[in-house]
Amino acid sequence: MEFERDTIISCDTVAEVTLCQEETLESIVPDACPDILRIVDVCGQAMLSGKQAREGAVQVAGVVRASILYQPEGGGGLRRMEASLPFTCQAEAPGLTERGTVLASPRLRSAEARALNPRKVLLRVDLAVDITACQPVERPICSGVIGDEAEGLCQRQYQGEHYQLCAVQEKPFTFSDQVRLQGTGEAPILLAVRVQPVCTESKLIGSKLIFKGMVELYLLLQEAGGVLSSAHESMPFSQIIEVSGAGEEGDCQVGVEVASVQADILPGDGREVDVTLELLAQAQVRCRRPVTLLQDLYSTGHLMEVERENQMLCSLAEQSVRPQAVRELLETGEMVRSIVDARLSLGQVRQSREGKELVLTAEGWVTVLYLDENELVQCVSRSIPVACRLECPEGAKCSCYCVCPGEVFAAPAAGGAEVRFTVEFHCLATETAAVPAVTNAQLGEARSAGEGQRPSVVLRMPAPGEALWDIAKAHGTTMEQILQANELEEETLPTGRMLLIPSTR
Repeated sequence: MEFERDTIISCDTVAEVTLCQEETLESIVPDACPDILRIVDVCGQAMLSGKQAREGAVQVAGVVRASILYQPEGGGGLRRMEASLPFTCQAEAPGLTERGTVLASPRLRSAEARALNPRKVLLRVDLAVDITACQPVERPICSGVIGDEAEGLCQRQYQGEHYQLCAVQEKPFTFSDQVRLQGTGEAPILLAVRVQPVCTESKLIGSKLIFKGMVELYLLLQEAGGVLSSAHESMPFSQIIEVSGAGEEGDCQVGVEVASVQADILPGDGREVDVTLELLAQAQVRCRRPVTLLQDLYSTGHLMEVERENQMLCSLAEQSVRPQAVRELLETGEMVRSIVDARLSLGQVRQSREGKELVLTAEGWVTVLYLDENELVQCVSRSIPVACRLECPEGAKCSCYCVCPGEVFAAPAAGGAEVRFTVEFHCLATETAAVPAVTNAQLGEARSAGEGQRPSVVLRMPAPGEALWDIAKAHGTTMEQILQANELEEETLPTGRMLLIPSTR
């Protein structure tokens, strides 16, 4: 008796968690900067500097680069003070080894600063770090058995598929471009820079994963005379990652993280900005793998000892992108004369269940910079929960991440500033089923040994829900012989009818 064996080679997601933490830093105002009269706003960028897979744990490191905007004593336009705040976080990942891969995405949920005195600032940032740990695994399976006809082997096979994470790859790359600012006149002061890379398209061609996207660049500027303005540019990029063993029908998910940002106004007329970014693309590829399992086995001539275990097979329940439009009023308690800038930060996605629906709630932190009726620069921030409902079977696992695909629009309104934006929920729901499967078996003594003379035919009524396979196995015969003896053409047994069950000799 020879077993036909196969191996399922894939990656298991051993940890998928969002870590939220606060970091603080005391910073001294540089000597070249004037004293602080009033802090207006803090613009920040969370950047990924490193990640590591360890035995049973994940470690992620990064840095928050913050621009603290303040009004100086003695008047004049806004001044900028820069601060860098490093962070590290760690998560448990049972089953992870150094061979595993870590995917990480840090986000700055909110940032604020408080002047301890005119020359000293306390900076506080609130971070959310999405962490996914993937461990390569090889699962041996038994798909069938080959034996002599004299042994009378009967086997039942399961034909299905396994929706698996078949590849996890990453690629660091450098992106650079030049942006032309609108307007004329003297060179503006660059107060704050934010970048958001977004992958918009991905496709597998052979062993190459081709992905394209946009780097969304947001600039806060101060023109001559102290006038504030904002600029937004979309800069396209495209890259290739080598991926093996996925096939061209795989489902790709590519996230692009920021490792460093450099933006400088070039000499000349002062309207050209040179942008250089260090980026990291992190790709997950899922595919449907056909699977054949040996579910059951017996012999008509011999007793048999069979070893079994459940094989866990995954199926795709739903994969969708669900946009949710948001429109809210941020109350200021004073008249808003004009809007200078508006931005959105997305935090942790929480899940709860209401009946058959899964409720996904993302925390959005909206910040609006505006001029009040006295032409003073003010800032208002507010946390806005954004919810999305998804029909999802109980027991299914849903992975979700959120992005804001467009700009945040803000306009003066009665009582404050009205903001409008869209949040996209990217949902992947999977179900896991346990399929009983044979792992090994051994032939024992002949069925007739010690049993005496077996009857050649047995007449019996099938029990409710009893399958033809179970009857044949119990009596040491074959399904084909039972069908032939009872002049049946299908495996579905007739209700309320006695069956003739011949013995195999």
